[in-house]
Amino acid sequence: MIRQNSMRKAVVIAALAAAFLALSVAVSARDRWSLSSAGSGIVMSPDGTEVSDHIEMSGQMVSFVLRWRISSEGEYSASRSLVFPMLRTVPNNTHASLKHKVELDVMSHVLADGKPLGGEKVTQVEIDGFLRTTSRFADGGRDLEVRRTVFPSVEKPLVAEEYVLTNAGGTDVTVVVPEYSETFTTDPSRGVTGAYVIESSLTGCGRKVLKPGESLAFGAVFQGYRLGEAPLPVDVSDELAARERLVRQFDSSLVLSTPDPVMDREFRFAKIRAAESIYRTAGGFLHGPGGESYYAAIWANDQAEYVNPFFPFLGYAVGNESAVNSYRHFARFMNDRYEPIPSSIIAEGKDIWNGAGDRGDAAMIAHGASRYALASGSREEAELLWPLISWCLEYCNRKITPDGVVASDSDELEGRFPSGKANLCTSTLYYDALISADRLAAELGVGNDYLARAERLASAIENYFGAEMGPYHTYRYYDGNDLLRSWICMPLIVGLTERAEGTIAALTSSKLMTEDGLLTQEGSDTFWDRSTLYAIRGIYIAGDTRTATGFLEAYSRRRLLGEHVPYPIEAWPEGGQRHLSAESGLYCRAIVEGMFGLRPTGLRSFDLTPRIAEGWDRMSLNHVRAFGSDFNIEVVRSGRKVKVTVSDNASGKSRTWKSKEGEKISIEI
Repeated sequence: MIRQNSMRKAVVIAALAAAFLALSVAVSARDRWSLSSAGSGIVMSPDGTEVSDHIEMSGQMVSFVLRWRISSEGEYSASRSLVFPMLRTVPNNTHASLKHKVELDVMSHVLADGKPLGGEKVTQVEIDGFLRTTSRFADGGRDLEVRRTVFPSVEKPLVAEEYVLTNAGGTDVTVVVPEYSETFTTDPSRGVTGAYVIESSLTGCGRKVLKPGESLAFGAVFQGYRLGEAPLPVDVSDELAARERLVRQFDSSLVLSTPDPVMDREFRFAKIRAAESIYRTAGGFLHGPGGESYYAAIWANDQAEYVNPFFPFLGYAVGNESAVNSYRHFARFMNDRYEPIPSSIIAEGKDIWNGAGDRGDAAMIAHGASRYALASGSREEAELLWPLISWCLEYCNRKITPDGVVASDSDELEGRFPSGKANLCTSTLYYDALISADRLAAELGVGNDYLARAERLASAIENYFGAEMGPYHTYRYYDGNDLLRSWICMPLIVGLTERAEGTIAALTSSKLMTEDGLLTQEGSDTFWDRSTLYAIRGIYIAGDTRTATGFLEAYSRRRLLGEHVPYPIEAWPEGGQRHLSAESGLYCRAIVEGMFGLRPTGLRSFDLTPRIAEGWDRMSLNHVRAFGSDFNIEVVRSGRKVKVTVSDNASGKSRTWKSKEGEKISIEI
């Protein structure tokens, strides 16, 4: 029997390796983009075929989706879908941010020697926390190069574009950038505070004679404000410098270094998208998913569960503040009757959405808040969050069914797919929250029975959800479920690995696996990145490094260098692969918690179970900002063992451990 199991496992591993190799080669063959050699972005040079894509970028008072296109002739065009989250519309619900589309062709207004520019050929597109294009306009004997940079303001309700026009020819050219301003005023009955104004304008206007090699800089600004207010004066170069500083700040924290440059670069991009999408609302800083739909509001899954536990590792003060603020908002709804906390708090904290009933939201919140509190390293924050955590755990305890699992009306998919009366996500999140809460309670000196509850729940999860799904020794998602679901990865995430081999085989089978990641349900055409990224993390935690790394490499390459770049996405076909921001936090957590196996165990302690890929000699995370510290983690292959070094960047002190691969190391900062 032992030999048969070993042989079967070898066959499964070989098949998976071949599948991932084929997927990786197929994706690589269709790479549209490449890594920039002079920077940390990605670049693409048009090849005569039409190219189009969309990307979302955000600041504290604005977000926008840029839908851009390069024609087969090389001409650039774009529409800007502007979103102003704090200019609220009627009815003031989840989707009530002011939205406006602008399709201004800035370069069509510029004159060279008295004539409009023509003959544009885009030579390069670059994404690096901005979108930049470089074009040549060769027409009528003139040769002009134009470099566009498109970006959101960090702190103001505006989107800006910087244009640098250079005379690349051999004769003088007289360039005129005309005065331009256009406003659109909304219907006052459609605004919470009346009418709003969206203004498009050019800056740096005037006439200049450019000698060969000389340049001229000007800008375009798209801003929104209330009728009766004055438009903001804008220096585009100052706004660009502020955005560059923010991106550099993200680049200086939680820096991943591996032998895979694509993975390193995608991790870098994911940090940007996860952290930029935080809005300064009347209810304080609120992280928002985006996607032209979800702003100035929070959800128990996207914020409390997905992205908040990531922020302490990045050390971004605004991110940490938004996390604590979101938990404060949820805590407003604790009650002695233990009625459900709403799934979402909307309209800058002024209203709620609870349209899918209890989605297991208390389990989501308890899971995220307890992990956040431990990783933040702040006793003050831990004490602040403890009443919410303990309330959510008691709520879940009161929802235990006669079968010992947690009942809920739906799950985070809100009825898009069936979830029964009790689903696997809710119970596993509650299980994980009990483990973390036990450690947090020890830090705060609070007695509890959480570990005993967790042990009972682990048995109930096995007995109730454990199932033979076709040939796979794995889990059903709910009672009556007979089709494989991608969320069967959840037990792996929380360290329940009794069915790991069968679950991994099911996840990576043709029934669920596609080039874009995991189908939500066997036989459907719907995929969501969130379950894909959870699965990658879970496969690492289960100890199957080869499968997890193959999966992650193929996924990273497709998202970073494929047709739709550069961030993790929400879903397809729903949402058209929007760049919802919390998914980027899940990408980072797949590496921090999966590949490095980092799990908070105290305000100054964590477990580390590194999973270094076969063929890699080292990997590192530098400037990890969690646990009230700033430290580096370096993992180096040393024969059949790994050498792990944790070094403190303030004191310069370091400690080194040698362990077997997959062996847990307990570390105190």
